[in-house]
Amino acid sequence: MRPIYDTWNLGYKSIFGAVRQFETCRFTIRLPKDVCPDFPPVLVLFRTGFKERFISMNEVKEEEDCFAYSAEYNARYTDVHYYYFSYTEGGIRHYIKKINVHEGSIDHGELFQLTVYKSDYETPDFLKGGVMYQIFPDRFCKSGKPKENIPEGRVLREDWGGTPFYRPDENGHVWNNDYFGGDFAGIQSKLPYLKSLGVTCIYLNPIFESHENHRYNTADYMKADPLLGTNEEFGELCSEAEKLGISIILDGVFSHTGADSVYFNKFGRYPEVGAYQSKDSRYYDWYSFIDYPDTYEAWWGIDTLPNVCENNEEYTEFICGDEGVLRYWLDKGAAGYRLDVADELPDQFLNNLRKCVKGYDSEKIVIGEVWEDATNKESYGVKRRYLLGDQLDSVMNYPFREAIINFMKGGKPIDFINSVMTIVENYPKPTIDVLMNFVSTHDIERAINCLGGESCEGKSKDWMAEKQLSEEQYSRGKNMLKAAMALQFFLPGVPSIYYGDEAGVQGYKDPFNRRCYPWGSEDRELIEYVSELSRVRKTIPNMKDGRVYFVINEKITHDSRLIGFTRQGMKMDYIIFVNRSGDTVQLGNMSEILSRFIDLQPFYGEFINDTITVKPYGYTIIKARFVE
Repeated sequence: MRPIYDTWNLGYKSIFGAVRQFETCRFTIRLPKDVCPDFPPVLVLFRTGFKERFISMNEVKEEEDCFAYSAEYNARYTDVHYYYFSYTEGGIRHYIKKINVHEGSIDHGELFQLTVYKSDYETPDFLKGGVMYQIFPDRFCKSGKPKENIPEGRVLREDWGGTPFYRPDENGHVWNNDYFGGDFAGIQSKLPYLKSLGVTCIYLNPIFESHENHRYNTADYMKADPLLGTNEEFGELCSEAEKLGISIILDGVFSHTGADSVYFNKFGRYPEVGAYQSKDSRYYDWYSFIDYPDTYEAWWGIDTLPNVCENNEEYTEFICGDEGVLRYWLDKGAAGYRLDVADELPDQFLNNLRKCVKGYDSEKIVIGEVWEDATNKESYGVKRRYLLGDQLDSVMNYPFREAIINFMKGGKPIDFINSVMTIVENYPKPTIDVLMNFVSTHDIERAINCLGGESCEGKSKDWMAEKQLSEEQYSRGKNMLKAAMALQFFLPGVPSIYYGDEAGVQGYKDPFNRRCYPWGSEDRELIEYVSELSRVRKTIPNMKDGRVYFVINEKITHDSRLIGFTRQGMKMDYIIFVNRSGDTVQLGNMSEILSRFIDLQPFYGEFINDTITVKPYGYTIIKARFVE
């Protein structure tokens, strides 16, 4: 018996996933013939804060075992809509709501979601189909080039690869004031390496002058940190990268500054009067003081990171104005921004930021740090509007990362499928094509540790500091990382490699996930594997914007070692199978399993006599044509 409703089936919802403003979407439910509604069922839609809209499902079609009721909706308003279906039988009202992520059920379940985004919403093409590489600048490559005007209070380390400082002082504060000396010139010297890895875009953690090595406590937005190099050297890096087809995205930290900054100047480092020093400071209104000067709003209560009032007109103009920070660095060659803690930036500021960046060049990108589903995220009591067309192009795809890690560690295939498909269904298609997909970042433990090692939950910093994977753990973690990266590279979006993951760098939580790149002692086999992933990805045109469909078949779902999915294209579909186990998996009768496809051909891996072979922790790709 067919489902009552299924959002993944175009026979029930004529447009899969989010819809563009003014698009017409047809909704169809199928009720068994023994269900006899008193009146035609209704589709009920609403937006948060608005009344429900009732659309009668007057079109009725008799099918073999059911009656199909349909209605159309023209999406006029950009927003996240919620909907369900309703009918009465014998005077009793019944509801059709969501169960199992995408199916309809009578009289229990949750509301369905329909995301409607702006009709003119598009995202930059330069990132689509590419590969991103995230660099923590102090730890990637040190050129040895002399630096001038180094601020006081920094510990310049000569032991490249040593354990980062992590112990607090007598007041319980970790100053993060040790620097290994990675710089712009060092990154520039490694551009050929990144090109060989298949990288098309570099995302740099903060580069602005700051007095801690992570540089999230900005001291001067208009100046590169002296240990990295000059503003002109950054421009040169962008120029040289562009020659190799590589763009560079900057980290924008606009919810707070450093207390030790030009603007706040708590420690008197700078000659200009800061907000902490005088209420007459030009920067005073940027901050919220509770008991001047020592008590003020600070990021997560950390007094070295005073919060700014983003919608203060002078601050907004400083960041987003014609002569502001954003345009200055775009002029220097930046391809866009990744926004730190985007959920702490108010809507109006995000609107202004997007107008500035897109007004400069529509091909510049804006990516937000959002850890949850960005379409239905609420922060500080406000329902966010990140992906409706007025704010972000993309987000850091933490839901995919969680799905991949959980699956690799033994999670059910159906849970992996549901997690991925929920995001793909809720997000606008232009966003999906530029999602930042990763398995490690500077904020979480490296994937190889997470997959192969002991859990660090509840462990001390001392435990994490010198904890190295055993040979057996490293081997297991590396193999699982390979399979995880195959998923990362072939799912919709853009794979983002956290520097050193491809070289076998280990590390638990901050700051141990920020160790130096091990030049000269890399895991060359792992590097070649990642390079291969990039090469294979580049040869598949569907990786730029092809939709994803999972192969849900009894043989495959019964063998939980495999996950299979299709990247759809205009001329050819590519069907990817990834093996999360240490066994070689063979699966016969593929023409039967993939009965909706014709002309099955091997593309990568072994596919002979209608049988695929997927090596341990490996992947096999078949290409075929889809038949409706």
